[in-house]
Amino acid sequence: MLIYGPKGWEIEKDTYTDELLAGFDKLIESGIDSFNMLYLKDRGRDMIILLLDKIQARGDSKYIPILEAWRKIEYKKVRARINSVIRAISKY
Repeated sequence: MLIYGPKGWEIEKDTYTDELLAGFDKLIESGIDSFNMLYLKDRGRDMIILLLDKIQARGDSKYIPILEAWRKIEYKKVRARINSVIRAISKY
């Protein structure tokens, strides 16, 4: 088990969310249209919010199918943030 200090966790969180986004890109490119997002459930909320912030900052609607699949299995607060990101990137 790894334990990070506050500075180390900030670095790792940024790196890990970049890796998750790269994984989303690969899923989308593969042509798969059914996504199992259970691996994101019960992750640290601060990391999940950062991931959603990065998706929103990209402004690419290609992530909507993944977000919709993810929304189905998430808790209320994260689901609300996912909805917000979907609305934001739908406008592009």
